[in-house]
Amino acid sequence: MEFIKELEKELVEGNNLPAFKSGDTITVSYKIKEGNKERTQQFQGVVLQRKGSGATETFTIRKMSGNIGVERIFPVNSPFIEEIKVNKKGHVRRARIFYFRERTGKSARIREKRSFA
Repeated sequence: MEFIKELEKELVEGNNLPAFKSGDTITVSYKIKEGNKERTQQFQGVVLQRKGSGATETFTIRKMSGNIGVERIFPVNSPFIEEIKVNKKGHVRRARIFYFRERTGKSARIREKRSFA
């Protein structure tokens, strides 16, 4: 079992991602290939969860596009992710905020974590 973990550490490059958790609003810039062209697209939304560990760690982001909620799951160690920017730190009490899917209006707000420094 330890052999597998050591092999995972060698395969996973330490990409420089900022610290973020559920409730934070982030912007993910990722590469998209369309035919022989490559472009960068941005996805901004609220982090619903971080799941897994090591090479298989993923995070789920939810954004509203018009009146439709769109969720996307990104692998943390994906070579297609160019950068992640944390826009707002959110204050939530749970690690997985799936209740956020049913919220609309004022109840869909997440308190911002203030840092006094």
